[in-house]
Amino acid sequence: MTAALKPAAPRVALGSSVGSLPARMKVLYITTLHRTGGWLTEAFASDSASQILLEEVVGVTAGLARLRDEVFDAVLVSHEPGVLDALDLVEGLRGGGNDEPVILLGSEPAQQVDAVGYEVGADDYCCVAETTVRGLLWKFARAIERHQLVRENRRLVQADRQRLQQEHHEAERLLDQQRALIDDLENLDEGKARAATRDALAEGAPVEECLAKTATAEADAPLELPEALVSHYDELLRTYVIMGVGNLSEEMAELAQLLASWGISAQRAMQLHVHVLQELVNGLGNRSARHVMNRADLLVLEVMGHLADGYRRLYHERKNPARQLVLPGFERQFQFDDRATITQPQ
Repeated sequence: MTAALKPAAPRVALGSSVGSLPARMKVLYITTLHRTGGWLTEAFASDSASQILLEEVVGVTAGLARLRDEVFDAVLVSHEPGVLDALDLVEGLRGGGNDEPVILLGSEPAQQVDAVGYEVGADDYCCVAETTVRGLLWKFARAIERHQLVRENRRLVQADRQRLQQEHHEAERLLDQQRALIDDLENLDEGKARAATRDALAEGAPVEECLAKTATAEADAPLELPEALVSHYDELLRTYVIMGVGNLSEEMAELAQLLASWGISAQRAMQLHVHVLQELVNGLGNRSARHVMNRADLLVLEVMGHLADGYRRLYHERKNPARQLVLPGFERQFQFDDRATITQPQ
């Protein structure tokens, strides 16, 4: 059976906003012996809107062989139930990973085939009696454009996934470096304690005193942090990631005062920061870790600054303790001796 497409309607200029067809398209036409003879090539030649390089093959086997050896912009499959089932062919192509645009061409009405065609992976269905040459060209163009967008979206998704993985690897590397810094500080403190013990023994100090100093140094080693402190710092870090620098000054001062009052060293404060940050990064999942790491670096820098100020204030208070002052007018009635006892003048 030989079919013919309707000629294209007269072209009307609608302005520059109208899309344009590709200048050239390479199409593979998989057909049967009933629809050979070059009628489709003649139909495309009657419309000069786009140059169609049509390669015609007969049968599914020949079509699959051409798709394996060459690359085509689109594939046109003749749908003839009982002779060539285009639906089964498209389903097999999609199952095998083929992603070329595929359009079905048959004699059945579109409402009977197009829905099933979409379900198996075809891009469109055209009824020979209802389709013009220009309409078929635009179906090719839209199908090609859609597949190009799908491929580009897939590439962007893959690139974004790789970027996120790289950011998480970078975050893990930075956390490992921070843990290594903490370990170096621990080794430095232990080395200083051992050196002090050896020096004391060399100077003839009692062994009991040296052992006591060593035990004190070991007692100052990092211990498990209170759960309440870890939870508080976790909430502070999450808030800081959102709000940024300068919005939590009061909370920072309170945290530094709390750490200083508990005797938390800078090393243990850094341990707290790394522990909470590790948990936060692990919970990000597919989200970016770069923003969190940048804000966390600013947070720990600000915490260390407040902590240093807190210990400076404690040192100043211990070096210059508060004194009870005498009210004005009572200076001559009381005098203080060297033992800080108050005596009345005789």
